[in-house]
Amino acid sequence: MQTTSHLLMIRPVNFGFNTETAVNNAFQVPGADENAQQKASEEFNGFVQKLREAGVDVTVVDDTPDPYTPDSIFPNNWISFHQDGTICLYPMYAPNRRLERKEQVLNTIAAAFKINRTLDFSHYESSHLFLEGTGSMVLDRDYNVAYACLSPRTDKKVLDDFCWQMNFREVSFLAEDRNHQAIYHTNVMMCVADRYVVICLECLPVPEQRKQVVDTILSTGKEIIDISLDQMNHFAGNMLQVENAGKEKLLVMSSQAFESLTKEQLVKLESFNPIVHADLQTIETNGGGSARCMMAEIHLPKK
Repeated sequence: MQTTSHLLMIRPVNFGFNTETAVNNAFQVPGADENAQQKASEEFNGFVQKLREAGVDVTVVDDTPDPYTPDSIFPNNWISFHQDGTICLYPMYAPNRRLERKEQVLNTIAAAFKINRTLDFSHYESSHLFLEGTGSMVLDRDYNVAYACLSPRTDKKVLDDFCWQMNFREVSFLAEDRNHQAIYHTNVMMCVADRYVVICLECLPVPEQRKQVVDTILSTGKEIIDISLDQMNHFAGNMLQVENAGKEKLLVMSSQAFESLTKEQLVKLESFNPIVHADLQTIETNGGGSARCMMAEIHLPKK
């Protein structure tokens, strides 16, 4: 199943501008962190409330002040959960993000869901090789395809290892912003849903790779909804399709992303599923991530 109604989200306690990640995350804006923790906490709580009101099951774990983890609000980078009961732990680029792999989070999930095995890729950190979960990869879980734009945070060797152990087909490519800098995470420029894919094709500079991506998407029978570089810069690629307890599909994004879309794009997206959006401006500005980054989908079997 591509979608799930169960999400893990981490409530921040020390949210702020992370200088260790800013070196290759062009979405972060320095100097915008006044009262960042308080504002981020309010945005987080409002987002969770909207998801729960829409019928989505959200497991919230409160972060701890120690160790210091300013980006803990983005758990999808260090862990992923799969239908066969597998959890994957990932190697993280920034040393202070490696501290996000906290036992309390795993214990909370294990109390409600079945975990059959753990694949730990974090040992690649010692070789300075990284793969930041479903930030680095956008997974088509129905067709076992892992789309990934290669960057300092997404290494092909680790990607190959994940795909081999999890039986995914790799589709890797280069993706650049308008300054010709590598886009740090695939999930800011691409979202795979059950019947469509939102993607910024404009940021794929290599024609052969662009064709492979398009051909792969079309081979799965999914419709392509193309967004512009400007829309991507407003986090319009950072979306996640989920479902509620009634199995209704929902597309989740930030209000900034929602407001960047054209009327035609919104009509098309809403023909597939309702849209849920929330104001995440402080989180987006300081953290360089948006709605999708805040949600780790739990595909594990329930206990």
